[in-house]
Amino acid sequence: MKEDTKQLPHPLIAAIPLLTLIALIVLIIIFMPDDALSGASQLAMVAATTVCVGISILTHKVSWENFEMAIQATVGDAAVSVLILLMIGMMSSAWMISGVVPTLIYYGVQLMSPMFFLPCACIISSLISVMTGTSWTTIATIGIALMGISGALGIPPALCAGAIISGAYFGDKMSPMSDTTVLASSMAKADLFSHIRYMMYTTVPSITISLLLYLLIGLKFGGQPSEISQYVDGLGNTFNISLWTMLVPAFTGYLIYRKVPSLITLTLSALAACLCAIVLQPEVVAGIGGHSEVTASALLKGIMKTCYTSTQVDSGVEAINSLIGTRGMVGMMGTVWLVICALCFGACMVTSNMLQSLTNVMLRAINGTVSLVTSTVVSGVLFNMIMGDQFLSIIMNASIFRKEYEERGYRPELLSRSTEDSSTVTSVLIPWTACGMTQSTILGIPTIVYLPFCFFNLISPLMSCLVAALGFVPAPEKKVEG
Repeated sequence: MKEDTKQLPHPLIAAIPLLTLIALIVLIIIFMPDDALSGASQLAMVAATTVCVGISILTHKVSWENFEMAIQATVGDAAVSVLILLMIGMMSSAWMISGVVPTLIYYGVQLMSPMFFLPCACIISSLISVMTGTSWTTIATIGIALMGISGALGIPPALCAGAIISGAYFGDKMSPMSDTTVLASSMAKADLFSHIRYMMYTTVPSITISLLLYLLIGLKFGGQPSEISQYVDGLGNTFNISLWTMLVPAFTGYLIYRKVPSLITLTLSALAACLCAIVLQPEVVAGIGGHSEVTASALLKGIMKTCYTSTQVDSGVEAINSLIGTRGMVGMMGTVWLVICALCFGACMVTSNMLQSLTNVMLRAINGTVSLVTSTVVSGVLFNMIMGDQFLSIIMNASIFRKEYEERGYRPELLSRSTEDSSTVTSVLIPWTACGMTQSTILGIPTIVYLPFCFFNLISPLMSCLVAALGFVPAPEKKVEG
């Protein structure tokens, strides 16, 4: 014990790599926000890792071999998570090209009613975000159309923006295809679908309350939608809109119900969607393959390109083209890159005992489940405010609290849920984060203006603490002795 204490760096020394990372992220957000996830944040992680290793080698005589072994072990443990991310890229693209997502959008937008526009906007954004796994694409496509419709109906744009963002981040949080969902579960070492099931305890009440609030507010508005027909006509002319496509999500739901491992579920779902695309959307698939005629070689090439690279289908409507564009496996490489760099940073912080030194300071006041969850939620919000990026907030939050949850016997799903309830949903509420700046620019509404109406994003952190206080937490795992 005496030797461990001697090797533990002073908290001020341990904070230097973290402060380096924060300073670099702030500079990135200010000067190059568009490149935050395209390499700049990853480079910041590498620089912070270098500082951590340099300080440890020079001042605490930690050998490079220890860091190298830690990096190899940590990155090796994340191999399955990386494969899951790649399969999510394949699956989301296959779902789009097969007609699954277009069919949902086609019927979803026709549910619009002037009186119920706000809850409908939230629901549609939720459905699309769940299917695509990304809030950014949802807001940048159907979100813009919904903003246009709200103007025609006389609904304040801030209200519409709040409903869209609430729905989009509900889907981003709950979709198995979401980067943040996979990242939070993998960083906490929780099974992906188990993580999603436990999030329902906090997410379902939060979105239900939000929908009720949107319903009550929206009852006083009237008018007629005026921009739905272009989406209906554009999607109908481009894809074979058919309820048969719903067999794919039904099949996926069955696999999830049967608790099939995440990687197998995602792979089988992607393959089912590819089969659906060949049967129901052969012209679209052949076009992606670069052929005007449907042939076996065109279908093969089209399916392959759908799975591994970006695709664009021309519907004749620019807004729809942006909506139905896909990224494939290649689109996930930025996230994979960030995860690997973050894992290296985390491994070095652990090996140097710097993370333990910082954790000891943060965890002194924790004395029970409620205070542990509350500390995790508050920490997630603060990391968003300090680091300006939800991915980095998730990574740091899970890294700092994971050992504490393990020692107290809590299942990793409690940590991953608490992290998602804070880091994922509050990033869009902070003006200087990547999410806050991006969504504000896309929707044309300042962050501080739409913030009061993002009910789901505001309620979720509070709900996480309330649910913990009421005792709805994953049961602690029994430690096996022997």
